[in-house]
Amino acid sequence: MLRRKRWLFAILAILPTLALFAWLRMFPIYETLRLSLHKWDILSRNKPFIGLANFQELMGDRLFHEALLNTTIIAFGVLLITIPTAMVLAALIHYRTRSRVSGFYETAVFLPHVVSLVPAAMAWKWIFDARLGPLNAVLTFLGFEPQAWLFDPTLSVISVIVLCSWQALGYAVLIYLVGFKSLPASLFEAAKLDGASGPQSFWFLSIPMLKPITLYVSVVTLVSGFNVYAQAFVLASDAQGAPGRQVRVLVLDMLENSFRNYRVGYAASEAVVLLVIVLVLTLIQFSLLRERGRA
Repeated sequence: MLRRKRWLFAILAILPTLALFAWLRMFPIYETLRLSLHKWDILSRNKPFIGLANFQELMGDRLFHEALLNTTIIAFGVLLITIPTAMVLAALIHYRTRSRVSGFYETAVFLPHVVSLVPAAMAWKWIFDARLGPLNAVLTFLGFEPQAWLFDPTLSVISVIVLCSWQALGYAVLIYLVGFKSLPASLFEAAKLDGASGPQSFWFLSIPMLKPITLYVSVVTLVSGFNVYAQAFVLASDAQGAPGRQVRVLVLDMLENSFRNYRVGYAASEAVVLLVIVLVLTLIQFSLLRERGRA
């Protein structure tokens, strides 16, 4: 009887949280799935069920293909830059700085993550400016040709990757610092007595033991990369002020189809595709790191 009361109390205690999660998370996902199967254009009262017609149209949509390609490049570019850089910076802060100044370095690295996105993007837009930006000034001083960073399609994607990596780096470093502080010091002392150098201990001890941290950081970074929007919206605007024309991403394409073209059902199908991509990539990351961990 006492055990049943405890179970009942536990269920009642978590029920409000589960209800809130279902309302804020699960219900919007269900609505998105439902809308993707209808011709939902906001203006018309008639919203007929059309099955997979929206998804079939996506297969031939050139703008969707461009947005998907740009988003994928940005997401994996940010992942490839953030993970190794964050791990090395966290190791340097943890092992090579004194305790009195380590907090300063941690704060300095983490600040970009908490800075408001739009002002940060505007600052980076000035840095990448073709005429007045300090980046081109440095390139000219070093004898290189100045580049049209925000007007060239390839360089615009690279610029967005740099901005997103700069913002994601602080959070990744903070998580890796927690991981480094949890590693057993005795293991590294034994490795040092056996003649292992610092880089060898980092490569053969730290990296394998930090695989759970790497899994978490990689999943969070990749999901954030696929949801990129404001960076491209602000950073890659053209001279006429039309936002995001140089770098078209999935979220921008969804917003335009929803609120400019009034094709909510079509935009919902894009959201479903994005959800499936993120889920598949997350499962692949889990499976790869688990297999390597067992090996």
